[in-house]
Amino acid sequence: MELEKLVELTRESLDEMKATDIQVIDIQGKSSMTDFVILASGTSTRHVKSIANNVQVRAKEAGEEPLGAEGEREGEWCLVDLNSIIVHIMLPEVRDFYKLEKIWERPEVVEKVEAVRAAGQE
Repeated sequence: MELEKLVELTRESLDEMKATDIQVIDIQGKSSMTDFVILASGTSTRHVKSIANNVQVRAKEAGEEPLGAEGEREGEWCLVDLNSIIVHIMLPEVRDFYKLEKIWERPEVVEKVEAVRAAGQE
């Protein structure tokens, strides 16, 4: 399956289960572990588990076997590894604590700072 189609399928599977605050972060060229990170929130541990399960089921139905899943037992933070996409589904308080969005913002900020410094030195 094409990467863009898998991203869209993953978004749809999150939407179907009423996940909130969905963010798709393109990290191609920034990390060798995956191409996209998708973050979403659930309203309860049961909701987080159901969302993660739906992502896995929909991926399997489309012929994309997930490489693995973590956190389904506790349900505060579930990770689904679709190889080229890593999906994190978390309770809002867990997501707020870890702030994964900030990890992927940082490289862009560093690049901008370096570009400004380089422009000033020319």
